Amino acid sequence: MIASLPMYDWAEIKPVTDRLWAGIRDRLRAAGTEAPEELTRGIDMWDSWHDPDLLVSQTCGFPYRTKLHGKVTLVGTPDFALPDAPPGYYYSVLVTRTDTPGDWTDFLDRPLAINGYDSQSGWAAPMNHAASIGRSFTNIMPTGAHVESARAVAEGRADIAAIDAVTWRLVQAFRPEIADRLRVATHTEPTPGLPLITAKNRDPGPIATAVRAAIAAIRSSDRAPLGLAGLIDIPAAAYLSVPTPKR
Repeated sequence: MIASLPMYDWAEIKPVTDRLWAGIRDRLRAAGTEAPEELTRGIDMWDSWHDPDLLVSQTCGFPYRTKLHGKVTLVGTPDFALPDAPPGYYYSVLVTRTDTPGDWTDFLDRPLAINGYDSQSGWAAPMNHAASIGRSFTNIMPTGAHVESARAVAEGRADIAAIDAVTWRLVQAFRPEIADRLRVATHTEPTPGLPLITAKNRDPGPIATAVRAAIAAIRSSDRAPLGLAGLIDIPAAAYLSVPTPKR
């Protein structure tokens, strides 16, 4: 059985994430649902998302609407209480160097660092943001991870990057040597956040109930590092309605 929370599982908050999982696990077991003792780490995310033995994991809105819809079941969307976003929604911050002036539109033809082409926050969000004014980012530089996109801008290998706002919080908290060299030029329109999913034929109700209760019971010292405020029910249609840019 697979349980993972891979999207914000930074080493610096691993013990906090493990305590959150323990709260979810114990509530599932108390309700009669089998749950693994520990989170599964080190497994390919795509393999885990397609595994019929998946109990719970977290994916991104882009993979969900393009490849996973109809193959997995939504459990709910964690709410990170981001400013300027509805509960359960998130956005990307477009960051540039602090010593580089200009509006975000001044960077449309300059190197944009993205974590990957399968990312809502890293690629689809900035492309849709540019499309809203009839423009496009024309110079794309994949880095493999949001933090590496931020690092690429800070070190001058790229001029602008699209960073998931929750990850940006982590960069600010745990990579100040990067964050202090960057400024937020703008942020994209909010879209549904990174959903929790389970296997297609599994009942999501007990999982959602356990997650919701575990989040509510997070001890105060763990709440700030996780940034979690609750679990929101966002319908699949809201994910599917987000435009998918063309490569």
